[in-house]
Amino acid sequence: MARVALVTGGTRGIGAAISKALKDKGYKVAASYAGNDEAAQKFKAETGIPVFKWDVSSFEACGEGIKKVEAEVGPIEVLVNNAGITKDGMFHRMTPEQWNAVIGTNLGSLFNMTRQVWEGMRARKFGRVVNISSINGQKGQMGQVNYSAAKAGELGFTKALAQEGAKAGITVNAICPGYINTEMVQAVPKDVLEKSILPQIPIGRLGEPEEIARCVVFLAADDAGLITGATLTANGGQYFA
Repeated sequence: MARVALVTGGTRGIGAAISKALKDKGYKVAASYAGNDEAAQKFKAETGIPVFKWDVSSFEACGEGIKKVEAEVGPIEVLVNNAGITKDGMFHRMTPEQWNAVIGTNLGSLFNMTRQVWEGMRARKFGRVVNISSINGQKGQMGQVNYSAAKAGELGFTKALAQEGAKAGITVNAICPGYINTEMVQAVPKDVLEKSILPQIPIGRLGEPEEIARCVVFLAADDAGLITGATLTANGGQYFA
């Protein structure tokens, strides 16, 4: 039987690449999304992967959404916590709304999602949880105190929960991408990209979403059981943790 994988924020960017890569490896994949119905339906039409809409910052919404996924696709054995947002701003101008929205979606969602599937994974004695953090959770980033705090929190969540899941056959790992060639990075002015960003990356280029997806496929595999509580850094040499 093919294992069931759920990818949050799984219809665009890095999440879409992860969903496709898992499907290509034989997983039964479901993808959740928050608001872009047009992109989600286009993704579904192109890939055949079922999509489900809910707000990952709401514990109740996650519970309802996961019930729908499990009814339609099956018990979730692989969870990829990829959903995230940015609301950047210098700290002296940051509002409570900017702080709470980013912490709720990027960090709170890890509890909201993982708590809903944890008991099933424990009962089945198997589970894979992969959290998509960020280079900025490792090194910090000016103008992203909220985002950096949330992404650093994901690493603490990963290390602690890995210890709890180990004897139940559940691994919990994190991936920290650097600058990846997604819509968000493509929106950066070309001169800023070429003069300020690429020179920081020793390999001299952006990462591709498919490269992060391959990291997920590796950590999600049945035979990756030795690796838990780990942070896989994928940033082209820009930062060494």
